[in-house]
This record gives sequence, C-alpha cells and structure tokens, in this order.
Amino acid sequence: MADHSLKGKVLVVGAGAKNLGGLISRTFGAEGALVTVHYNSDSTKAAADETVKAVNKGGGDAFGVQGDLTKVSEVRRLFDEAVKRYGRVDIAVNTVGKVLKKPFIETTEEEYDSMFDINAKAAYFFIQEAGKRMNDGGKIITILTSLLAAFTGLYSTYAGSKAPVEHFTRAAAKEFGPRGISVNNVAPGPMDTPFFYPAETPDSIAYHKSASMNGKLTDIRDIVPIVRFLATDGRWITGQTIFANGGYTTR
Repeated sequence: MADHSLKGKVLVVGAGAKNLGGLISRTFGAEGALVTVHYNSDSTKAAADETVKAVNKGGGDAFGVQGDLTKVSEVRRLFDEAVKRYGRVDIAVNTVGKVLKKPFIETTEEEYDSMFDINAKAAYFFIQEAGKRMNDGGKIITILTSLLAAFTGLYSTYAGSKAPVEHFTRAAAKEFGPRGISVNNVAPGPMDTPFFYPAETPDSIAYHKSASMNGKLTDIRDIVPIVRFLATDGRWITGQTIFANGGYTTR
C-alpha cells in the first residue's frame, strides 16, 4: 500500500534554509517530518533559523546544520548530525546549486571548478552518503534544471555541471534498488526566486517567461508537490529526471 504520510519520516534537506529548499523543509515539517535543515554559510543562518522556527512552531521538529557540501567531510557530518538527533534518515533532498551565465570563451578555470564542485561534486557525495545512511525504502531527490533539455548558450558550466547528476542518479538508482531506495531528479524551469535574477537582464527574464505555457517563471509552490510525491507515493519511479517547467523545455 502506498504511504502518503510524512509523519515521523526523517528528512535531510541540502540548502534547506530558503527558496525551494526552505519551502520543502517547511512543507514536509508541517506534515510531521523530522527535518535537518542544511545551510551553507553565516549569510544564510538567519534564514535557516527562521525555517527551523517555523517548523517547530507548527508542531514539527527541525534543527539546522551549517556546512560546505563541496567538502566530503561536511556532507558526512550533515548526515551524522541527522542520525545523531533522529536515529536514521528516510528522505534526502538536495537543492544545492549555483548559477553562472557567461560566454564559453570567457569562463575561467576557477569559475569552472567552482560550478562543478557545487553542482556535481556536492550532488554526488550527497547521494553517496544518503545511500550509506538511509533506511531501506528511502527516497533520494536532487533538484536539477530544465536547461538540461535546452539548446542554448551562456549556461555551459551551469547546465554542464548539472548534467552529470543524471547519470549519478541512474547509477545510484540501479545500485540502491535492491534495498528499495528510489533515486530521482526534479528539473524545474527558471524559478521565481532571488537565485534566478542576478544572472539575467530584463530582456532575458522576459524571454524565459515567454517560453512557458502561462508566460510566467516556475513557482516553487508548483515544485514542492512533485518532490513530495517522489518522497511518498512515487516509490515505483526511480532513476528518472522529471521536467516540471510549464513547457519551457521538453525531452
């Protein structure tokens, strides 16, 4: 029988303080999940504290863990802290990401390394550690980007550093499958959050909006139910990337 309930499930959210990660933390917490809210730096501590406070005020249980997930030791510590507090991990959702919009010939080695550290390396070891620490029947979900299905320039390191995660996911899904652990990705279109705007111009924002079926950017409130489905009823889906973008791209 499908398990619709999140009550009592232990959730780890990479970059769970604000934007999409914050809404996942708050939504799952409101349904009774026990939430480990990861945040990267002192600049996001206040947002993490507010998210933790909101979950606890709503009758759930949450706490924050700071860490740079480009360092494998910090990924391990994140899961260590979750297990130390709650005894296990049932669901792991990684929303960590960084965007760079820049011409291919102008991209520096430092920018390339940073993008792949954040978008690929951190994702790989998040999935790895989740697989090590997770109960049988667990769920692992990574947030990617609908640009993986786009034919466009300027996002070579952003989409390029997200692309390997599709194969990481397929490989992990095959290896973890005998334990009943599903591993999937959700690839939103450009989301209407502060994460999106710094790299864009008014003209490019208008273009991104025009590419969806309703002329709007992706709303994070439309993504959370898909993540929730994969974390509950969608247990028979694994190794997949689900594009959720209002028709912004298709594949």
